[in-house]
Amino acid sequence: MTIRPATRADAPAIARIHTTSWRETYAGLMPEDFLDRMTNEEARQRREANWQRTISQELETVLVAGQDGNVVAFASAGPARDHPGYDAELMTLYALKSAQGQGLGRALFGEMLWTLQAGGVQNLALWVLDANPTRGWYLRQGGQEAGEKTEGQLREVRIVWDALPG
Repeated sequence: MTIRPATRADAPAIARIHTTSWRETYAGLMPEDFLDRMTNEEARQRREANWQRTISQELETVLVAGQDGNVVAFASAGPARDHPGYDAELMTLYALKSAQGQGLGRALFGEMLWTLQAGGVQNLALWVLDANPTRGWYLRQGGQEAGEKTEGQLREVRIVWDALPG
Protein backbone atom coordinates (compact mmCIF):
# COMPACT_ATOMS: atom_id res chain seq x y z
CA MET A 1 0.00 0.00 0.00
CA THR A 2 1.25 3.48 -0.85
CA ILE A 3 -0.18 6.84 0.18
CA ARG A 4 0.84 10.03 -1.57
CA PRO A 5 -0.41 13.47 -2.57
CA ALA A 6 -2.76 13.35 -5.56
CA THR A 7 -1.77 14.75 -8.94
CA ARG A 8 -4.03 15.91 -11.77
CA ALA A 9 -3.36 12.56 -13.46
CA ASP A 10 -5.18 10.88 -10.54
CA ALA A 11 -8.44 12.75 -11.22
CA PRO A 12 -10.00 10.01 -13.40
CA ALA A 13 -9.29 7.33 -10.77
CA ILE A 14 -10.54 9.58 -7.95
CA ALA A 15 -13.76 10.32 -9.86
CA ARG A 16 -14.29 6.61 -10.54
CA ILE A 17 -13.74 5.73 -6.87
CA HIS A 18 -15.96 8.62 -5.80
CA THR A 19 -18.95 7.52 -7.88
CA THR A 20 -18.41 3.78 -7.34
CA SER A 21 -18.08 4.23 -3.58
CA TRP A 22 -21.26 6.28 -3.46
CA ARG A 23 -23.09 3.48 -5.24
CA GLU A 24 -21.54 0.80 -2.98
CA THR A 25 -22.04 2.73 0.27
CA TYR A 26 -25.29 4.65 -0.13
CA ALA A 27 -27.54 2.17 -1.98
CA GLY A 28 -30.64 1.88 0.19
CA LEU A 29 -29.54 4.82 2.37
CA MET A 30 -30.35 7.64 -0.07
CA PRO A 31 -33.28 8.14 -2.45
CA GLU A 32 -32.53 6.07 -5.57
CA ASP A 33 -33.15 8.92 -8.03
CA PHE A 34 -30.71 11.16 -6.12
CA LEU A 35 -28.12 8.38 -5.99
CA ASP A 36 -28.50 7.78 -9.73
CA ARG A 37 -27.86 11.47 -10.45
CA MET A 38 -24.77 11.42 -8.22
CA THR A 39 -23.24 8.26 -9.70
CA ASN A 40 -24.08 8.21 -13.41
CA GLU A 41 -21.52 8.82 -16.19
CA GLU A 42 -22.32 12.53 -16.33
CA ALA A 43 -21.66 12.80 -12.59
CA ARG A 44 -18.37 10.90 -12.97
CA GLN A 45 -17.24 13.30 -15.71
CA ARG A 46 -18.26 16.30 -13.62
CA ARG A 47 -16.38 14.93 -10.61
CA GLU A 48 -13.28 14.29 -12.72
CA ALA A 49 -13.24 17.92 -13.87
CA ASN A 50 -13.81 19.12 -10.30
CA TRP A 51 -10.99 16.95 -8.97
CA GLN A 52 -8.61 18.20 -11.65
CA ARG A 53 -9.44 21.79 -10.65
CA THR A 54 -9.24 21.06 -6.91
CA ILE A 55 -5.85 19.39 -7.25
CA SER A 56 -4.30 21.85 -9.72
CA GLN A 57 -5.48 24.90 -7.76
CA GLU A 58 -4.65 23.26 -4.41
CA LEU A 59 -8.13 24.06 -3.09
CA GLU A 60 -7.95 21.06 -0.75
CA THR A 61 -5.34 18.61 0.46
CA VAL A 62 -5.95 15.46 -1.58
CA LEU A 63 -4.24 12.15 -0.86
CA VAL A 64 -4.55 8.87 -2.75
CA ALA A 65 -3.86 5.32 -1.62
CA GLY A 66 -2.75 2.64 -4.01
CA GLN A 67 -2.44 -1.12 -4.06
CA ASP A 68 -0.58 -3.01 -6.75
CA GLY A 69 -0.08 0.22 -8.70
CA ASN A 70 -3.78 1.16 -8.76
CA VAL A 71 -5.44 4.01 -6.87
CA VAL A 72 -8.13 2.37 -4.70
CA ALA A 73 -8.90 5.10 -2.13
CA PHE A 74 -8.64 8.84 -1.61
CA ALA A 75 -9.24 11.51 0.99
CA SER A 76 -9.51 15.28 0.87
CA ALA A 77 -9.61 18.03 3.46
CA GLY A 78 -9.79 21.79 3.34
CA PRO A 79 -10.89 24.85 5.28
CA ALA A 80 -13.97 24.15 7.41
CA ARG A 81 -17.05 25.37 5.51
CA ASP A 82 -19.77 25.27 8.16
CA HIS A 83 -18.05 24.12 11.32
CA PRO A 84 -17.51 27.28 13.43
CA GLY A 85 -14.39 27.04 15.57
CA TYR A 86 -12.76 24.30 13.47
CA ASP A 87 -9.71 24.81 11.28
CA ALA A 88 -10.34 22.08 8.73
CA GLU A 89 -13.01 19.78 7.37
CA LEU A 90 -12.53 16.26 6.09
CA MET A 91 -14.44 16.53 2.82
CA THR A 92 -14.02 12.98 1.55
CA LEU A 93 -12.62 9.60 2.51
CA TYR A 94 -13.62 6.85 0.10
CA ALA A 95 -12.21 3.41 -0.69
CA LEU A 96 -13.45 0.85 -3.15
CA LYS A 97 -15.32 -1.94 -1.37
CA SER A 98 -12.70 -4.42 -2.61
CA ALA A 99 -10.00 -2.46 -0.72
CA GLN A 100 -11.90 -2.09 2.56
CA GLY A 101 -11.15 -4.01 5.74
CA GLN A 102 -7.38 -4.01 5.24
CA GLY A 103 -6.44 -0.94 7.30
CA LEU A 104 -6.22 1.27 4.23
CA GLY A 105 -8.78 3.81 5.46
CA ARG A 106 -7.10 4.08 8.85
CA ALA A 107 -3.69 4.59 7.21
CA LEU A 108 -5.10 7.18 4.78
CA PHE A 109 -6.89 9.03 7.58
CA GLY A 110 -3.73 8.97 9.72
CA GLU A 111 -1.67 10.39 6.86
CA MET A 112 -4.27 13.11 6.33
CA LEU A 113 -4.14 14.04 10.03
CA TRP A 114 -0.34 14.19 9.90
CA THR A 115 -0.43 16.34 6.74
CA LEU A 116 -2.98 18.72 8.25
CA GLN A 117 -1.02 19.03 11.50
CA ALA A 118 2.16 19.78 9.55
CA GLY A 119 0.23 22.64 7.93
CA GLY A 120 -0.78 24.09 11.31
CA VAL A 121 -4.28 22.63 11.61
CA GLN A 122 -5.29 22.10 15.24
CA ASN A 123 -8.75 20.53 14.93
CA LEU A 124 -11.03 18.87 12.40
CA ALA A 125 -14.72 18.32 11.66
CA LEU A 126 -16.76 16.43 9.09
CA TRP A 127 -20.33 15.61 8.13
CA VAL A 128 -21.38 11.98 7.78
CA LEU A 129 -24.75 10.62 6.74
CA ASP A 130 -26.45 9.39 9.93
CA ALA A 131 -27.08 5.93 8.42
CA ASN A 132 -23.60 5.62 6.89
CA PRO A 133 -21.80 2.57 8.30
CA THR A 134 -18.58 4.63 8.56
CA ARG A 135 -20.15 6.84 11.22
CA GLY A 136 -19.04 4.37 13.89
CA TRP A 137 -15.64 4.02 12.22
CA TYR A 138 -14.97 7.76 12.67
CA LEU A 139 -15.92 7.49 16.34
CA ARG A 140 -13.44 4.62 16.74
CA GLN A 141 -10.79 6.95 15.26
CA GLY A 142 -11.31 9.32 18.19
CA GLY A 143 -14.01 11.58 16.78
CA GLN A 144 -17.00 12.76 18.80
CA GLU A 145 -20.51 13.55 17.61
CA ALA A 146 -21.30 17.26 17.89
CA GLY A 147 -24.62 18.10 16.29
CA GLU A 148 -26.59 17.32 13.18
CA LYS A 149 -28.31 18.87 10.17
CA THR A 150 -31.09 17.78 7.86
CA GLU A 151 -31.28 18.65 4.18
CA GLY A 152 -34.36 17.26 2.47
CA GLN A 153 -34.54 13.56 3.32
CA LEU A 154 -30.89 13.36 4.37
CA ARG A 155 -29.76 13.68 7.99
CA GLU A 156 -26.07 14.22 8.66
CA VAL A 157 -24.12 14.09 11.90
CA ARG A 158 -21.13 16.33 12.66
CA ILE A 159 -18.09 14.48 13.97
CA VAL A 160 -15.23 16.48 15.44
CA TRP A 161 -11.71 16.15 16.73
CA ASP A 162 -11.18 19.11 19.10
CA ALA A 163 -7.46 18.43 19.06
CA LEU A 164 -5.82 16.37 16.36
CA PRO A 165 -4.16 13.26 17.80
CA GLY A 166 -0.42 13.59 17.96
